[in-house]
Amino acid sequence: MIEIIGVRFPSGGKVYYFSPGKYWFSLGDLVITETARGVECGEVAIANKKISKSQITAPIKPILRPATREDRRTLEHNRKREEKAFAVCQQKIAMRKLEMNLVDVECTFDNSKLLFYFTAENRVDFRELVKDLAAVFRTRIELRQIGVRDKAKILGGIGICGREFCCKGYLQDFQPVSIRMAKEQGLSLNPTKISGCCGRLMCCLKHEQSLYEELLRITPKNGALVTLPDGTRGKVCEVNPLTGDLKVMPENSDIPVKAKRDEVSLLQDAKIKVKPAERRALRELEDQ
Repeated sequence: MIEIIGVRFPSGGKVYYFSPGKYWFSLGDLVITETARGVECGEVAIANKKISKSQITAPIKPILRPATREDRRTLEHNRKREEKAFAVCQQKIAMRKLEMNLVDVECTFDNSKLLFYFTAENRVDFRELVKDLAAVFRTRIELRQIGVRDKAKILGGIGICGREFCCKGYLQDFQPVSIRMAKEQGLSLNPTKISGCCGRLMCCLKHEQSLYEELLRITPKNGALVTLPDGTRGKVCEVNPLTGDLKVMPENSDIPVKAKRDEVSLLQDAKIKVKPAERRALRELEDQ
């Protein structure tokens, strides 16, 4: 067993393991650590706890120190520098007439680099913009083009569920989400109902997918041929995987009857398919 803490940095929601050494930290504490980008200040997302060494893929670095009063002043100074850099960058973008949308600016803790995050429809030649910014701030400048999901993760917001965006709140990495997931979960393939504020399919479709896959494995699908308890054969015309309720259209009848999935015998199952017309209409919602 090895004692670790989890630290989250402002640039994303991913949590990294560090060795707390002689310190004991609580959730929300600020700590100074050594990272690949240099010395950084992060927030404790996982308090001191012991885990198996098999869960650690590489030697973990130690925490340098808890954030001091001077470190907090440095953070405040960096936040003001970021605000200034954001305004200056917007002015330079307008002056150069570049087709890009500035999203956020991040100043490293040791003030050695300024990172500018932006979105754009196409690739942007920002070499002259980098020179302009370097001349103003006299430090290393880095511009990163990000996608719309990354933009939502950085800016945050409230989803249609009334809660904070999953990507901003706790998701460490984006998971692939597809139209087939929405189809298998019986959702209306209406872009306004299955897409998030970023314009892509909602991340939460992934949360329940494993449950639906298990239920669909034991539930006759829409279009399946089954035998009812009285021996009548019929075709399933409506399915509720969560409750196990089915509507079956018996042979030689145009009136569907209700049944439970454990009451019918499966003769031939069907497949859930996304129609070409549906896919064409919703193609832009899927991650490319």
